[in-house]
Amino acid sequence: MSAADNRRRAEFPPAHYWRRWSADAPAPVLPSVAAAPAAAEALPQPATPALEAKEDGTQYRVLIVEDDPSQALFAESVLFGAGMQAQVASVTSEVMGALEQLRPDLVLMDLHMPGLDGAELTAMIRAHAEFAQTPVVFLTGDEDPERRFDALDIGADDFLRKPVRPRHLISAVQNRIRRARAQRQPAPEGAGRHPVTGLHTRQQMLQLLSSSVGGEQDGAVYFVEVAGTAALRDRFGYAALETLLTDASRHLGGIAEGHATSRLNDNTYLVFARGLGHDTLPAFARTLRDGLGQHAFPVDGQQIRLRVLVGYAPLAQGFADAGGALSAAEEALRDARSLPAGIAGWERPVSQEDLRADALAETLREALSSGGLVAAFQPIVAVAGGDDAQYQVLVRLRDAQGELHPAGEVLLAAARIGALHDVDRRVFEIAIEALRRHGAEGRALRLFVTQSPQTLAQDGYAAWLLQALAEAGVAGTALVVDVRQEDALIHALSLQEFCQAMVSAGVQLCLSQYRFGTESNALIAQLPLGYVRLSSRYASQLDDGQVRDEMRSAIEHAHRLGLQVIGQQVEDAQSAATLWMTGVDFIQGNLVQRPAGDLEFDFRHSVL
Repeated sequence: MSAADNRRRAEFPPAHYWRRWSADAPAPVLPSVAAAPAAAEALPQPATPALEAKEDGTQYRVLIVEDDPSQALFAESVLFGAGMQAQVASVTSEVMGALEQLRPDLVLMDLHMPGLDGAELTAMIRAHAEFAQTPVVFLTGDEDPERRFDALDIGADDFLRKPVRPRHLISAVQNRIRRARAQRQPAPEGAGRHPVTGLHTRQQMLQLLSSSVGGEQDGAVYFVEVAGTAALRDRFGYAALETLLTDASRHLGGIAEGHATSRLNDNTYLVFARGLGHDTLPAFARTLRDGLGQHAFPVDGQQIRLRVLVGYAPLAQGFADAGGALSAAEEALRDARSLPAGIAGWERPVSQEDLRADALAETLREALSSGGLVAAFQPIVAVAGGDDAQYQVLVRLRDAQGELHPAGEVLLAAARIGALHDVDRRVFEIAIEALRRHGAEGRALRLFVTQSPQTLAQDGYAAWLLQALAEAGVAGTALVVDVRQEDALIHALSLQEFCQAMVSAGVQLCLSQYRFGTESNALIAQLPLGYVRLSSRYASQLDDGQVRDEMRSAIEHAHRLGLQVIGQQVEDAQSAATLWMTGVDFIQGNLVQRPAGDLEFDFRHSVL
C-alpha cells in the first residue's frame, strides 16, 4: 500500500473503526466476502468530532510515539479526523529527529517502547531545552496505579489508559495543548490572576517564588494534590473532571486565606504561604487538606468529596532558591501519599557525620559552662639546643564516652554553636594559669596560644587580656598569640590594631601555616611578628624538590625580616634533618613529643 493510500486510510477510516478500540465497543459484524464491496459503500462514515477554534488560528501538532502499527494508525486517524496535524514515530531512534521536524504541541507516547522505554524518552525530551515544556501524555494499558504515578514522576504531564475512546483522546489532547499554548503567551500588562479560577498563573507563581524564596525565613511552600483523578476521569470523563478541578481551584483559593495559590498541573496546586510561624505550618497544611477534602463538589448530579494530600517545605530550612524549595515540597508530597493523614513536612536530611557533630557541639556547650574544656601542650624545641621551655597550647574536649577530641574538631563544634570566642577565651585562661603557676615555682615558660582574628578584633578583648596577665603577675613576653595565615590575610587591619595594644606589654605574634608567596610576604612585613610557623605542607612533601625550594625561600625571607622560624608536624628524623639543613630555628611535632597534659619536657637534654 502506498503512502497516499495510508494517508487516505487514516483520514477516512472504515466503518466501526472508531469504536473497535473502545472498551464498550460491540463485536464488529463482518460482511461476507461477496457482499463486502456493496456493504462498505452503503455504510455511513463516522462524523468528525466538532472542534473549538484554535486560540491562535494554527493547527495543533501532535507527535505519536507508538511501535504498534494498529494503535499508531488509530491515534493518527482520530487526531486527523479532529483537524489536527499528527505524525507517527514508530522507532525510538526517530523521536528526536521527528521533534525537530514537527515541533509538536504535544507528544503522545506509548509507555512501553522497545529499546528506550517511555521514561527514558521523556528524560531525553526534557533534557532538550527547546522541548522541556512540551506536554508529554502517556498511553498505557498498565492497570497498576503505582505505575501511573511513576509515569507522572518521571516527567509526563498526563496518562491515558488503553483502550481509549476517540472523544476522550481528542478532549485530552486539545485541553493539554490549549493550556500549554496559553502558558507560553506573555501575560498582558496588569494581568495577575487566572480569569476563571482567580488563582495566580503558574508562570506568575514561579516568578514570585524565584524573587522571594532566598530571602524568606517564615512560611512554607505547599504542594496540594487531589488523589484518585485517574478513577474520576474513567468514571465521569475528562471534561467533567476538568470542571471539577476548576471548581476545586476556586475553592482552594478561598481556603488559602490570601496566600498566593496556583494550579501547577492537572491535579496539583501550589500555595506560597508567607509569614507563617514555624509552629503553625502543620495546622495550615490541615486547613488546606480538610478545607478542600471536606467540601462536596457537584459532578453529573452527584456530590463528590476529594481525597487531598499535602506536602510542604518550611522556608526556615534555608533554601538557596525557588528550585530547592519546590523539590523539597515535591519530596514531602511523595511521603504524604504513604501516610494515613496525607500530610508530610520536609526536613533536611541529617547525616551520621552531622549527628556526631551536633553531639560534640552539645558536649562542648556543657564543657564551657562547667569548666570541662582541657588543654594539651606540645614542646617547640630549638634546633641549636638550649633550655628555654616553650610549648604550643592545644585545646582538647573529652566526650561522654571518654574520647578526647583534638583542636580541629573542637573549633568546628565551636563554630557550629557560635562559641568560638568562648573557646578562645577559655584557652587563654588555661595558658595564663599555667604561666602563673610556673612563674610561682621560679620556672621560665613561653606558651603559644592559637586565636581566631574574629575574637582578637572584639571590643575590649585586648584590654581583657592585658588585665588578666597583670592580675596573674605574668609578663607579656611569656605569651605568643598564634594566628593562621589564611585568617590573617582577611583580617589584617584588625590584627594590626590588636598588635598595637599588645606591643607595650611584650606579647608577641606568630603567623601559623606560613607559605612563601606575594600576599603572605607582604603580610609578614606589615605585622609586628616575632615568629612564623611553616605550613604543614612543607614537612609532608619534603621529597618534592620544588616544595623544598619554596620552603627554603620562605625561611630565608622570614630571616631577612628578623623572624624566627618554626617547622611543624615533624614526624620522622629525616624530616627533622631536612628542616635543620634548610635553616629553621625550632622544630615541633610528634618526633619530639606528642601533645600531653603536663609541662614536663626536658628541653636541656633533648637531642634531635
